[in-house]
Amino acid sequence: MFRGSHLTRLDDKGRLKMPAEYKRLADEKYGNKFYITSWDGKSAFVYPIQEWETIERKLVGLPTFNASKQKLLKLTSYYGQEVEFDNQGRLLLPSVLRESADLKGEVSVAGRLIYLEVQNAAALREEVQQPLTDEEKQTLDSLGI
Repeated sequence: MFRGSHLTRLDDKGRLKMPAEYKRLADEKYGNKFYITSWDGKSAFVYPIQEWETIERKLVGLPTFNASKQKLLKLTSYYGQEVEFDNQGRLLLPSVLRESADLKGEVSVAGRLIYLEVQNAAALREEVQQPLTDEEKQTLDSLGI
């Protein structure tokens, strides 16, 4: 499982140097292939290809004309790209996603259990200032969390 977060930098070409903790887990459990995408263009989701393929198998099982399925496929295809680690353990983030999410310079790489989220560090600092709402707390409580 990917946990915690690390601040790092993207280089001028948009390559992400994977934090050592995540790189070690990826090497041990997943290998070097990833699908990088987004559902909203505000951050990049870095899925080990095996985890992304699990999502795809679920989507294949939905009706072809399911509107939510079609929208998700449109978004994740638009922002998405299959990538591999280069010789220095870096992943090239898709340029359309780097532009949309303002991914340059300092970024946060955060574990989201089965994938990593890469977000502009300043935007994340602002976002985490918002506490959980009462509704969100109730939802978590109903899930036993």
